[in-house]
Amino acid sequence: MADYDVIVIGSGPGGYVCAIRCAQLGLKTACVEGRDTLGGTCLNIGCIPSKALLHATEMLHESQVNFEKMGLMGGKPKVDWSKMLAYKSDVVGQNTKGIEFLFKKNKIDWLKGWGAIPEAGKVTVGDTTHTAKHIIIATGSEPSSLPGVEVDEKTVVTSTGALELGKIPKSMVVIGAGVIGLEMGSVYARLGADVTVVEFLDGITPGMDLEVAKTFQKILTKQGIKFILGAAVQSVTTAKGKATVAYKLRKDDSEATIEADTVLVATGRKPYVDGLGLDALGVSMTKRGQIETDGHYATNVAGIYAIGDAIVGPMLAHKAEDEGMALAEILAGQAGHVNYGVIPGVIYTHPEVGSVGKTEEQLKDEGVSYKVGKFPFLGNGRAKANFAGEGFVKILADAATDRILGAHIIGPMAGDLLHEICVAMEFGAAAEDLARTCHAHPTYSEAVREAALACGDGAIHA
Repeated sequence: MADYDVIVIGSGPGGYVCAIRCAQLGLKTACVEGRDTLGGTCLNIGCIPSKALLHATEMLHESQVNFEKMGLMGGKPKVDWSKMLAYKSDVVGQNTKGIEFLFKKNKIDWLKGWGAIPEAGKVTVGDTTHTAKHIIIATGSEPSSLPGVEVDEKTVVTSTGALELGKIPKSMVVIGAGVIGLEMGSVYARLGADVTVVEFLDGITPGMDLEVAKTFQKILTKQGIKFILGAAVQSVTTAKGKATVAYKLRKDDSEATIEADTVLVATGRKPYVDGLGLDALGVSMTKRGQIETDGHYATNVAGIYAIGDAIVGPMLAHKAEDEGMALAEILAGQAGHVNYGVIPGVIYTHPEVGSVGKTEEQLKDEGVSYKVGKFPFLGNGRAKANFAGEGFVKILADAATDRILGAHIIGPMAGDLLHEICVAMEFGAAAEDLARTCHAHPTYSEAVREAALACGDGAIHA
């Protein structure tokens, strides 16, 4: 008899959700985690703490820019950085304790320590070996760096160090114009830092709908963030508490440097699989260091599975969660499934950016005939009242069938507004279905309906 039906290695969003779903389906489950707290990168040093700082600094911005317009008078608030960090840590603590409670509620054993797989069916944690019918690797990812860039998490930091800086820097260089770089850059720009983003490509947020990306860059520039695009970073050197970033412009090979108090390296993430013993097991890997799996998340070694950032696909917490639930259902004899065509992506800046499905560029490349329905938030009464009129909703629908193929929103609460479109796409809905659905007034969501109407005879308020 095996100790467990399932052992999940890693307690991030993929791992802990998978473990809970396995337990709900009657499988005896354990989860291996070496951190002192559950929740993985996302809850401890990623999604949750960064959103706490984004929220706090957004409130700061509102008080500095919009309060007086609404008749809210008084002195401008001062930033107590240590207190803001304490607030962030409290939010993290509440969330991680919540996972611990859910493990107890669902009778999941927390195997404390770092796990390794000496052979199929066995997991070692410290000096103890546990057996399981199924082993699930959900070890997530870690920040990747660049050649010539040494991270010390003090002056040259990853997203981890950026959440714990000893003081607010006067200047910051962000290497990489992706989600993490722009979110953390926004935090420090609102706190008064002079922020410059250096990006290798000629545009920000690679893979995003191009029209949205261009609008996004204009808005961030208006907020004070500077951009150096098409720049290949050559090195980062530190001296006397300062960092110097040397870069080369790709268009003409000209070289330049920029100095800052802090450099944030936000050049993506890579799977974290060190110490698991996958080489000795013969587990197949991709050239990018991801674990190869089949359509049911199984590796080439019987009884070993993988989900989340450790495998191919977007490195998103909710993608990992969906895979965790699907795999649990498969192991319980059910039919687990993930629709990879309807996985939303959100950037939690202000305004937010949300996207799902195809971009215009992808549809053009695929030769798909499509139509565009757009509506600006300037035409939305609620948005105007809340000083949130920047941006728009854009819906892409099949020209012949009207089926929704993708949606892209830049504006207030974009990450939340996006999900009615996700549900519509999951059910194969047409833009007309959204257009004919009554939306409460006044709400931001009316902009979604108006964009759907624009796919037909036209929006009402534009």
